[in-house]
Amino acid sequence: MKRLSTLVLSIVTVCTAAMAGGLMTNTNHHLAFNRMMARGASFEIDGAYTNPAGLVWGHEGWQLSFNWQYAKQSRDIKSLFPVNPTEDHIIEHKGTVDAPFIPDLYVAYNNNRWAFSFFGGFVGGGGKAHFTDGVSMFNIPVMLGLMQYQITPDMYTIDSDVKGTQYVVGLQANAAYRINDHFSASAGFRVNRLLANYKGFVLTSAIPQIGSIDMQLDCDQRGWGFNPIIGVDYRLNDLTLAAHYEFRTKITATNKTKTLYDSSNSGSLEKAGFGDGMKSRCDMPSLLSVAAGYAFSPRVRAQLEYHFYDDKHAKLSNDRQEFLDRGTNEILAGVEWDINDMFTVSCGGQRTDYGLTEGKSDNFQNDMSFSCDSYSVGLGGAINVNEHMRVNAGCFWTIYSDYDKKVVYGTMEGTNTYSRTNRSLGIGIDYKF
Repeated sequence: MKRLSTLVLSIVTVCTAAMAGGLMTNTNHHLAFNRMMARGASFEIDGAYTNPAGLVWGHEGWQLSFNWQYAKQSRDIKSLFPVNPTEDHIIEHKGTVDAPFIPDLYVAYNNNRWAFSFFGGFVGGGGKAHFTDGVSMFNIPVMLGLMQYQITPDMYTIDSDVKGTQYVVGLQANAAYRINDHFSASAGFRVNRLLANYKGFVLTSAIPQIGSIDMQLDCDQRGWGFNPIIGVDYRLNDLTLAAHYEFRTKITATNKTKTLYDSSNSGSLEKAGFGDGMKSRCDMPSLLSVAAGYAFSPRVRAQLEYHFYDDKHAKLSNDRQEFLDRGTNEILAGVEWDINDMFTVSCGGQRTDYGLTEGKSDNFQNDMSFSCDSYSVGLGGAINVNEHMRVNAGCFWTIYSDYDKKVVYGTMEGTNTYSRTNRSLGIGIDYKF
């Protein structure tokens, strides 16, 4: 039982790192992003998030925008693990992530040389992930541990279920000033609130040699963070050049544990960091955004944008960030066309390249929190209902590359293959006073 308790501790330790460090930065807030992708040089209402300094060139007076999105992901894990030196076994775990209601709110006021803006939305987190048959990091080590007692799978059953919820709600405010006819600058801040819950169990039965194994967990995590934001915008005729920088957000999460049970009485869950009141780090990285926009005609506009997320220096639980080669690079491009005064259509694309190297970054990836390089494509349109109201609609799809992680079980080696899919759609209303 001592060897099994040690094994259980190692499983839960990995899970703790996954939960505390499973945050991601979200940029798909306004529906103009969904239908065009690149919006870093915008001077419309979505610039309250993507380009606050550019709002001084936009509508004089008040603007409001409310956007709703539905996003759905799959997170699949195929585990190949050795039953013995000459035989492998494959287990597939299918997880779903549902975010049925993702709201965002924008407010902006532009008066002469000054523009003030507010944004509120989910700036980080991956929604709700649910693995109805558990995950490999729980099930496989338990199975292999039981094999050490000459207990074969036909002698027991494993019932496992894992759920994780992660959100970061951000409230952002900025002030911009038009310095001259071509140049403007902005400064602001964002307050971030982490809301997370992790619930799961592993139950094995019919093990007469050592008895059943029963582990149960229900843990909330809460934390606050604050980060300054600065930006600049240069406009010359039909050309716009813009940049903004978001400083790193330091977030320390505190556990509020409602259920913590381990039938082995080894204290494994507490030692792994799930004890009530325990703390862990889950920073959000700094972001540099640089963009260029150009109006080829009064009806045709295009933007090109670059993002760098400095994930390497955003501290995570168990220092998972140390296994990254670098931060994340993103390239975005989009174009929109006003068919007439009422209808606009647009499309765009995004390439996301994480600083991951198979082998070196294996300790960054785990079953509850894994990243895969991707391509995204978005399209949609807008309807100018009247001179005050615009309705935006858009959707985008993301295609991910698989990631193969080598996993060592004693003297034998297995492989976890991580796969993802993503799609999102939504609608939004912009209103000018």
